[in-house]
Amino acid sequence: MPPSITLPDFQTEWRWPRQLNPHTAEIRQESSDWAASFGAFSPRAQKSFDKCNFNLLTGLLYPWLNKEQLRCANDLMNFFFIFDEHSDKSSPNEVKDQVAIIMDALRNSEKPRPQGEWVGGEVARQFWERSCQNSTSQTFKRRFIKNMSDYLDGTAEQAADRDRSHIRDLNSYFELRRKTIGVLSSFDMLEMDMEIPDKVFEHPVIIELLALAVDLTIIANDVLSYDKEQASGDDEHNLITIVMVAQGLDVQGAVDWAGSKHADMVKRFNKLFDEIPSYGDSIDKDVKAYMNGIAHWTGGNVQWSYESGRYFGNRGLEVMETRSLRLSPKLKGANEIGPMIISDSILRSTLKRLSAWARPKVSRAMQC
Repeated sequence: MPPSITLPDFQTEWRWPRQLNPHTAEIRQESSDWAASFGAFSPRAQKSFDKCNFNLLTGLLYPWLNKEQLRCANDLMNFFFIFDEHSDKSSPNEVKDQVAIIMDALRNSEKPRPQGEWVGGEVARQFWERSCQNSTSQTFKRRFIKNMSDYLDGTAEQAADRDRSHIRDLNSYFELRRKTIGVLSSFDMLEMDMEIPDKVFEHPVIIELLALAVDLTIIANDVLSYDKEQASGDDEHNLITIVMVAQGLDVQGAVDWAGSKHADMVKRFNKLFDEIPSYGDSIDKDVKAYMNGIAHWTGGNVQWSYESGRYFGNRGLEVMETRSLRLSPKLKGANEIGPMIISDSILRSTLKRLSAWARPKVSRAMQC
């Protein structure tokens, strides 16, 4: 029988309670239909993809975006996961070609894509065309293109590692994972109606807060996705595997190590958040909204990991409450492009069961 592990508590000390965008349900069908229209997966894999509930993810990550902006953010999440599933099953050269196609589509979103091209180019083009139509912010567009390029380059590096079964050391893993996690370009969506000057992002406190948010997301994501990835044989680019090799630990030891690092980072994040500098009323309003958005994004990613069916099937809420997880056996047929099929039941009575930990410290969440 596969062993059980105890997961860290990623939520208790997080100051920002669960919050869902009120437009989440409104955009679900149109965005899901949009993603399905590209035929990126087989019917079987598309069914499993839909169960991952990326619409819920976007609603948790971006609780304050307006309806049009939320649709753009949801399209980005769909793009990320389409590209993730395709690149995971592609050779290094194929991933490089995919990266080039995506960047060309983003830089030339008004230009039709060539017939017969890999589907990700048109997904990226339509997402970015819609985003540009719903944003007048030049800083948003500039930062997004830069951060997306870094993410794509990192994914190409990851493909090369995977091709030669290369397991990195801790430092080089974090350097690469900070790109492949795609968090910074996701953060950029918070800035769609803002013009935050570069001097804000150059301040040491803001730099460290953003770095902490990225690393907190890496740790939580890698811990919570580890079982799915080890079952499908795709865990070489996962922190738990890296720590097991580097530190000579078993799975539980590596999970405990990650949990301890995460707890220390949460304390540091909370402290620095109260030290965000002031730039005057005209800038402070946007900075406050942006940084609170970063915090909600970071917490929302953890919440979705339990609430969706992507990592734990219909057991997510039980795993969240007990923090006990029995590791899955290795799966067969993992080479099909698309998420692995999981249990059918997802999220029953979610809001009621989540309210116990979502209530505390609401007033502190808006401190800046």
